Parts: sequence; structure tokens; C-alpha cells
Amino acid sequence: MKPWSSIGVFLGLCVFAFLPVAGPSETPTTVLAAMRQELSRSMESFKKQPLPPYFLSYEVTETHSISVGGAFGTITSSHEGLVRQLNIDLRVGDPSFDSTHPVRGGLPFFDFSDRFSMVQVPLENNSNAIRRVLWYETDQKYKKALEHYTLAKANAQVKVAPEDASGDFSKDPAEKYTEAPVEIKLERPVWEQKIRKYTAPFARSADIYEGEATLSAEGVTRWYTNSDGSELQTSSVYYRLLLYAYTKAEDGMELPRYESFVAFKPENLPDDLAVLKAVDKMIADLHALKNAPIVEPYTGPAILSGRASGVFFHEVFGHRIEGHRQKDENEAQTFKKKVGEKILPDSFSVYFDPTLRRLGSTELAGYYLYDDEGVKARRVDVVKNGVFESFLMSRSPIAGFDHSNGHGRSQPGFRAIARQSNLVVATSKSASHDELKKMLIEQIRQQNNPFGLMFDDIEGGFTITQRFIPNAFNVIPVMVYRVYPDGREELVRGVDLIGTPLTVFSKILAADDDVQTFNGVCGAESGWVPVSASSPDILISQIEVQKKEKSQERAPILPAPGTDLAGALP
Repeated sequence: MKPWSSIGVFLGLCVFAFLPVAGPSETPTTVLAAMRQELSRSMESFKKQPLPPYFLSYEVTETHSISVGGAFGTITSSHEGLVRQLNIDLRVGDPSFDSTHPVRGGLPFFDFSDRFSMVQVPLENNSNAIRRVLWYETDQKYKKALEHYTLAKANAQVKVAPEDASGDFSKDPAEKYTEAPVEIKLERPVWEQKIRKYTAPFARSADIYEGEATLSAEGVTRWYTNSDGSELQTSSVYYRLLLYAYTKAEDGMELPRYESFVAFKPENLPDDLAVLKAVDKMIADLHALKNAPIVEPYTGPAILSGRASGVFFHEVFGHRIEGHRQKDENEAQTFKKKVGEKILPDSFSVYFDPTLRRLGSTELAGYYLYDDEGVKARRVDVVKNGVFESFLMSRSPIAGFDHSNGHGRSQPGFRAIARQSNLVVATSKSASHDELKKMLIEQIRQQNNPFGLMFDDIEGGFTITQRFIPNAFNVIPVMVYRVYPDGREELVRGVDLIGTPLTVFSKILAADDDVQTFNGVCGAESGWVPVSASSPDILISQIEVQKKEKSQERAPILPAPGTDLAGALP
């Protein structure tokens, strides 16, 4: 599993993600014009039906991707792809009750066929060809909507009244915005040579079983129009260099190490010297981890680095305040009744801001101007001075929150739901890192513990938000240190950070003044979307760790080709 795993129901995952770049304004393209024409014709034609749609939207997403991958000094893949995918949101009924209304009493997840499609649109800008795909898929969507609406109406008559009787859709302002498509600029032969150079050092260690690097570039152009009058054309591009390697301890435990670099332009990625320095550090860390002691199940104080804390907040908090979960009675709804209540120390605030393109010098993966339901992105303050204030909202209303706040998001082909964007944890009362460590040592002594823990780097995590299984989280660290009462630090392995949200939130004490960012891609019911999580280091008075899962397979019996038994090339 590669970083950043995350989320939802429903185990989800989060990996390193992409960063959008806005281009200058220009005239809408043939694609958007064809979408507008077919949408107008469809809505007019449907008026003749006994139950016409009250809302229709088209979204076409063009993804241009280039990637070069290698391992141990060789190229393993090098390819380029271009695809256009269609999303249609068609609703019959009215905003208070429509064809997306859930049918209760079935499976606890969702109707997968209704939420996901792999409809492709012609790559050529031929208006008639594009419109023909839209026409046929709209017809199919309408028939399914009628069927689901009838089923949902009958279901509502025989089930108990829902706890939240909010409508199914919100009316939000029409938006118009156009920017030029951003093109990928990447010389594959140059990067093939770089990838060979970056991965060659891994081959010098016989105990490293995967030593990989991947350079990926992705350009996304998105066209959106709906029956409310919205017309959007946006574009983004990112470049990501991911390094990955793992070794295996004598007891079978697999020990991974990752590094990731992202940039808007390939020339802004780190130079060869910086990347090779990171590779050397990865190799040294893997050798150290292999010989590090295992931590037994433990409860006590800990410091989470900014990156670890960011993922921690993403898992423990972020998924539980996504709006649609507050209306789904299969969900645990941890924070549903806590608006206006204090959930964090007075000095802590948390907000999500998709309009934030960078924090300090770090680009943020969750940046966008308009969400996947055509709503303008905006900052949402979810916690102010420790008090919980708001949820992340798509166009699916919940009690007390009638409108979207620009967080309806999805992977192409999936139906949009409320999702996270750029999460930022802020504090009005910070300490230095040294002061935070002194506080940790004081907690160790007060609790009469032999040591505390410091989580320095992290792979990712997952959480469960539903009622049918214990409502818990698991954050997966990579580099963890034992901190002793005398201040000494010792690298350890075999640790997973676990717990339940309300308990662990009540144990947060303080934060330092050094904000770090974890950029990732998060997976949940609406697919994979780019996100970021930024936080200072935080001190928690009590956390719980369990032993990490480990393989029962022995390390390879024979040494790797080209290496001696000591594990290094001559």
C-alpha cells in the first residue's frame, strides 16, 4: 500500500496527490458549447414527459497523463494516456425529495451502479459526436432516475420517519468561469535517465526488496454546465516524483520508506543531488528500522509531528464532519449534535480552504476554484477557538445547513458527495519544539511511564465512520521514536496508532509553532480526490498503539544478484 491511505466508511486510502494550476481566461471550447446545446435540447424535450427532470448537469473531464517508472537502476514503465470521461447528474421529483433519495433497509453502503460510470467522450472536438454520447447517456440516466424515484417513494412509505428530514438537493447560485487548458511539458527520455539514476543506489543493498521511483505528470481539463445556468471550464496540472523502498526484518515485518516531491513545473522539482540525498536517507532509515526494537501495545503520552498530526486530523475528524454522513443513519454521526460545543482546547482552530493554493512555501493538493457540483469553493471554519461550528457541505442539505459550501467532490465517473479539501490546524498559543518535548517528558513523569512516543513520519491511515462496526481509526506511522524521561530518543518499529475519536480529541494538550503539510489523494465513496492536511506538532496526553500487522514470510534465502552476503556491492 502506498501513501497516503485514508478514509471513510469504509476503509479508504490516501496517497500523494496533484496540485492544480489556474490558467488565464479564454473563450469556452467546442466541448462546453456542445454540452450547453445538448443540455438545453434535453431539458426542452423532457418537458413532454409526465415527470420531467427538474435538474440536469453535465461534466466532462479530460485527463492527460504521462508517467515514467523504474526500479534498481532500470526503467519498468514509460507511457502516456489521454481520456475524457462523462458525469451526468439528472434528478426527477423536486429538491425536497428526488431520484437520489436513499432506499433504506438494504445494504449499508450504496447503489454502486448508480454512483459510478465509465462513460467515455470522444477525444476529438467534434460537436455532433460529443452530443450523441450525451444524448444516449442522458436517456439512460433518465430511465434509471424514474425507476429509482418510484422505488424511493415506496420505501419512504413503509419505513420509519428519518431522523433528518432535510431535502435531497440545494439550490445554489449559477456560476460562470473560463480558463485556458494547461499543457503538460515533460521530456520522457530525460526523465527516464533520471529515474535510472535515482533508483540505482537501492541495488547496492541486498536487503532492499523494492527500490522504485515514479515520475508522474497529470493535466486535467474540466467542463461543467447545468440547467441552472452554470458554465465552467477549469484546468490543472501537477508533477510528482515518488520514491518507495522497503526491507524486511528477521521476524517477517515489512518496513517501508517513502519520499514524495510535487511541483507545478518539472523544473521546480528538486535537482538530482537533492533526490539522491533523499535516497541515501531512505536506505539508512531502512537499515536502522530493520534493527530497531518492537514496541509492545502501549498507552501514554505522545507527540505527533505536523505531517502525522495532519493525517490524524484528516482521519479522526475530517471524515466525520462530511455533511452527507450526518443524514445517513448507517453512519455513527459522531459530531452531528456537537455544533456549538467545545471539542478542542481554546487555542485550537481548524478550517478547510480549497481556495488556498499554498501554505507558506508549500503547494496544497486540495486547491480548486469550483467543486464538482458547480459551486464556488470557499473557506469553511469548522472549529473556532475549540468550538465546533460547521460541516463540509455538498448540495445535499442536512438539518441546520441548507446549502453547499463548495465541498461536493468526486473522481471522474463518480457522483459527488461532501469531501475534504485543504485541512489546516491552527493554534493561537504555540510552543517551540523543544518546549513541546519538555511537556512530553513532564507527562511521562506524571503518568509514571517508562517512555513516551514521538511520531515523526507517516504512511497514511484509515478510519471507520459507520455504526455496524466499532467507530475507530488507524494511523500508520513509518518513523517512530521512544522518548525517555532523560530526553534520549530511540527509533522503534511495529507501531500502529489506534483509537476512537472523542476520547483522543479530549487528550490534546498543546502544539508547537512549526506547521508541516501532508499532500495526498483520499479515497471514499466518490472515488479518489486530491487533499492536503497541514498542522503543527501536537502533544497528546494519552494515545494507544497496537502491534503492526506483519508477514509470516521469511526474507529471501539467496542474496540478491550482484551483491555479496554482507549486502553491499564491492
